[in-house]
Amino acid sequence: MTRVAFQLQIDPALIDEYVARHTPVWPEMLAEIEASGRRNYSLFLGDGGRLFGYYEVDDDTAAQAYLAASPVTARWEAEMARYFVGLEGRPDQAATPLAEVFNLHDQLAATADAPSESDPS
Repeated sequence: MTRVAFQLQIDPALIDEYVARHTPVWPEMLAEIEASGRRNYSLFLGDGGRLFGYYEVDDDTAAQAYLAASPVTARWEAEMARYFVGLEGRPDQAATPLAEVFNLHDQLAATADAPSESDPS
């Protein structure tokens, strides 16, 4: 499983409209996201229109290819493109990826069998 995080910038003048467009997302778009293999998908909105997205997927390359070939996704992304600033291309393909630097679950799993620093053995 791969965790994917990305960042986009929403035009501050269009934030309310952007949020409204996601309440709800088209059912056929939701179905395409699910069919692509993406799960646990969330978007978070920060100050000034900073948008952070996160999802989990087994094969991100395959998921991206599936969505890139989807007419439903193409229509959705064409309608969403106007909300973003500093973006060339479809938002789903041009978002800035973020590097993961910490994951609690992974670190706990890695240290489950390792001796602790306070363990004298």
